[in-house]
Amino acid sequence: MALVVYNDLTRKKEEFIPSKQGKVSFYVCGPTVYDYFHIGNARPFVLFDVFRRYLESSGYDVLYVQNFTDIDDKMIKRANEMQLTVAELAEQFIAAYYEDADALGVKRANIYPRATHEIDEIINFVKILIEKGHAYTIEGDVYFEVSTFQEYGKLSKQSLDDLQSGARIDIDKRKKNPLDFVLWKASKPGEPLWESPWGKGRPGWHIECSAMSTKYLGDSIDIHGGGSDLIFPHHENEIAQSECASGKQFVKYWLHNAYLMIDKEKMSKSLGNFMTVRDIRKKYNPLILRYFLLSAHYRSPINFSAEGLDQAQKALERIDNCYGDLNFALETRKTGAKDQILTDAIKSADVGVTATMNDDFNTAGALGNIFDAVRAINVHLSKHTDVDVSALQDAKEFLNKVNDIFGFIQRNKDNNENEIDELIKERNLARKTSNFARSDEIRDLLLSRGIIIEDTPQGTRWKKQI
Repeated sequence: MALVVYNDLTRKKEEFIPSKQGKVSFYVCGPTVYDYFHIGNARPFVLFDVFRRYLESSGYDVLYVQNFTDIDDKMIKRANEMQLTVAELAEQFIAAYYEDADALGVKRANIYPRATHEIDEIINFVKILIEKGHAYTIEGDVYFEVSTFQEYGKLSKQSLDDLQSGARIDIDKRKKNPLDFVLWKASKPGEPLWESPWGKGRPGWHIECSAMSTKYLGDSIDIHGGGSDLIFPHHENEIAQSECASGKQFVKYWLHNAYLMIDKEKMSKSLGNFMTVRDIRKKYNPLILRYFLLSAHYRSPINFSAEGLDQAQKALERIDNCYGDLNFALETRKTGAKDQILTDAIKSADVGVTATMNDDFNTAGALGNIFDAVRAINVHLSKHTDVDVSALQDAKEFLNKVNDIFGFIQRNKDNNENEIDELIKERNLARKTSNFARSDEIRDLLLSRGIIIEDTPQGTRWKKQI
């Protein structure tokens, strides 16, 4: 089955056929780096990371670009509050982004362009729009004239009249049309500024993504991703300015994730109902949040709650424990009779993951197939002292394969797990020397941390309590 994706431009599922065979150009709107990013922001970062990984696992060469917005009104306001320069603020929160995104298992993009590092490209882009009659200048500001682009509204599926009547845009009587949007802003006292043909100023928000995606991916790109809140006006404006500048289709497939909700309201900093990834990391393994964010289809809203995270933790621990039990069995158990049931279950799960992911990146469906494999592995290990090593090797390869895509199995031990191993060594030594009081003390200590010890003929091992 070929990969099909829901294209927000056409509002239907379409077979994914990149412009260049075997290669995919992929642009995702990144954060405005004025604060730690919240778990609503984390949803697109994690989802599009998985989509990219899946494309790579399917044999595509993916060029993945995610920008940093490091100059805008929010950046300037926050920098003043913190008594920093805008550049200092950006450096602080770009570093914080990398730390939190790395903890979530998000692979680094191939390129992270920054608006302030691409000023020449942005100015040149604005020049082209003016020369082609799509932009005009007023007192050092440059505006895009939406009436010059007949297809304006084609992404949000609204006519120009509808957009004008429903526009929630600051009224500027100097503009030809209320929907006209700024490409270049004239400087104000105390703000960062750059020289331009229109005077000193700084870029508008929308223009940066068009300029940067064009520089690194060309005039036309295969996939552009972001949250559904960006459809209008940001992505609508990107289409208008990009297609007017190049005369070519800007994006072939538009993908947008639905909101993350709290108590059925969209999570946002403006509503004050947000929680940062940094907050979550203080209480949970961040891979639990990653699993939670993948547990619903990307086009469906997902409601955040402590109960939801707890369920994700239990699910992830089942997978982790299964992976650990599988490796322990391969290291310690003898080869037994062939188990065709396990072999068939792994093959079925593998086919199922591919089928569900090929159906518009259905991560929730894929997780169901992964758990079918986990159940089959657990049944085999519980029923057989001597195991089907070949089938278990296939099972391990399957789990490694899906982890390369989903990235939530922690294959390398962290400091906490190394500490557990050391406590178990101490307990085993206490048992050998008949120091049963210390042995019981260590067992109780680990149990209080949710760690269960199992003494098997092959040795002592531990797993997380579910």
